[in-house]
Amino acid sequence: MIRTAVSAFVLIAALAACTPNPTTEALNKQASAEQTAAISAELNAWFDAKYEEQLQQSPIQMTFLGRKDKNDQIDCFTFACADEQLALQKAAVDELKAKFNYETLSAADKDSYDLWVYQYERAAQGVAYRNNGLVFDQMSGLQSFAPTFLMQFHAVDEEADARALVKRYTAAAASLQDALTIAKENAAAGVHAPKFAYEGVIDQSKKVITGAPFTDGPDSAIFADFKTDVQALVDAGKTTPEVAAELTAEAEAALKGPFLTFYNDLIAFATADMASSPDPAGPQGTSTQPNGEAYYNFMLAGQTTTKMTADEIHELGLAEVTRIQAEMEAIKTEVGFTGTLQEFFASIRDDKDNELHYYPDTDEGREAYIADATAAIEKIKTQLPNYFGILPKADLVVKRVEAFREQPGAAQHYYPGTPDGSRPGIYYAHLSDMKAMPKGELEVIAYHEGLPGHHMQISIAQELTSVPQFRTQAGFTAYSEGWGLYSEKLASEMPGTFESPYSDFGRLGSEIWRAIRLVVDTGLHSKGWTEEQAVQYFLANSAITEAQARSEVQRYIVTPGQATAYKIGMIHIQKLRAKAEAELGDKFDIRAFHDTVLGGGALPLDVLTRKVDQWIETVKAAPAE
Repeated sequence: MIRTAVSAFVLIAALAACTPNPTTEALNKQASAEQTAAISAELNAWFDAKYEEQLQQSPIQMTFLGRKDKNDQIDCFTFACADEQLALQKAAVDELKAKFNYETLSAADKDSYDLWVYQYERAAQGVAYRNNGLVFDQMSGLQSFAPTFLMQFHAVDEEADARALVKRYTAAAASLQDALTIAKENAAAGVHAPKFAYEGVIDQSKKVITGAPFTDGPDSAIFADFKTDVQALVDAGKTTPEVAAELTAEAEAALKGPFLTFYNDLIAFATADMASSPDPAGPQGTSTQPNGEAYYNFMLAGQTTTKMTADEIHELGLAEVTRIQAEMEAIKTEVGFTGTLQEFFASIRDDKDNELHYYPDTDEGREAYIADATAAIEKIKTQLPNYFGILPKADLVVKRVEAFREQPGAAQHYYPGTPDGSRPGIYYAHLSDMKAMPKGELEVIAYHEGLPGHHMQISIAQELTSVPQFRTQAGFTAYSEGWGLYSEKLASEMPGTFESPYSDFGRLGSEIWRAIRLVVDTGLHSKGWTEEQAVQYFLANSAITEAQARSEVQRYIVTPGQATAYKIGMIHIQKLRAKAEAELGDKFDIRAFHDTVLGGGALPLDVLTRKVDQWIETVKAAPAE
């Protein structure tokens, strides 16, 4: 309630009779609501204007949003640019605090205010750790992100888009060289990527620049993509064959110029710095870096949005592994397996030729995987209205990861569509080795990456109109990955899912996988664990293949803290639901609960708790129907 309004209403009440007039109360509430709405509109307009200022610094994000302004440019990757962006954030936070009185804001507006400040504070704290992160690694390094972005997200709908893409090849090369300069500075400061990470960077980089126009042979993926785009323009009558040939020649020159130079420079750097990589037989986590312990604690706080320590997370993981294994024992008994749980793991993991557990390692097997994943998603769509009031508008497609970045056994992942739905969300699957992809895991991964998991959560966030735009794009790993893991369990409550005991075992395998992550991530970065120790712990406590386990462990080494967010976020959402069910009883509505969780975009867990608590109190206060 607004302070000035309160003062006026108190004066009116004092002049009136001791018992307030009902009409006066109604007028007071109306005026208060109108003033709160006016403040909200002003605040949201301010957020949108400031967010647009920030967006202008990121042509990449603008493209992700489906916008085409600045689509011939790429973000600046220098520390100088980062300093400018941080100064812009600080000025905005200072203005926010000076312009708006937090106490007069609505609950939803307080969430927006808190998120805006939180994002700046995290960015400011991160300055101390700029030299700790790995710029290039096998998982999400810029060497693979750049061509993926240029091929998959730069839309070529008109001739002007193709010309912009040619310019972007050169712009990307310049920014990537800036990133390489930072990697060299990090190495000089004592931060070196593990040997396996550099090997992945080199392998991916060589794949990007193999084929025409870089080498003899068929077209490289990026050049073939450009040719396909301009041919589509010709076929649609949007350009001529002559202009298409001109554009193709310009693209060839750009790719063979600074673009190729960058990849050769990166390969040379990775090859040389590999000699300084941590010993593969010893610890390779953040403990090997200067300021490594503080950096890991910073990453844990950001990934989990909690104050949990590495030791607390490690112990939680051990307890969850024990709990989930008890449920796994029940399924082992159900299918009639008489050996130990570890032997049951091995029977699933190692029986590669058993079609009950694996697809053929052929193109037909890969097509079957994509078809079955798509079918699982289509099937669960029919159940969503029973569990959600808000549904996503954007479509979802399942695709195989591009060849230049595909890795055997690597984790599946999701790329969002555009807010307007013109580009669908994409669930990517690594299918180079079908014997690293157990059938029992297909269903749970489809639900996690697709529906009701990431695609639903991120699409709903992007499509929100009741919050300022920056909130539709905010990302908090514990929330988003916690939701993805919560969705796996939620899917098991829906009819027609996990009908095979092996699929349900796959669901538990996915959950224990995330519990193991709590143990392994903290082990690698705070307890001196080696890669081999972590792999063996994985194999002893889950049914995943060694290829999957090693890929996962290597991922955790190069992305400290990220793997801990899944289980911590899931448990938090489950606790919020249990609290709501207990306090609301018959008033509890699963659809309303999910809409409350998803209806404000991604949030830090403490802000999500406040939002759910407010919803619980609102439902309690509402008259029974």
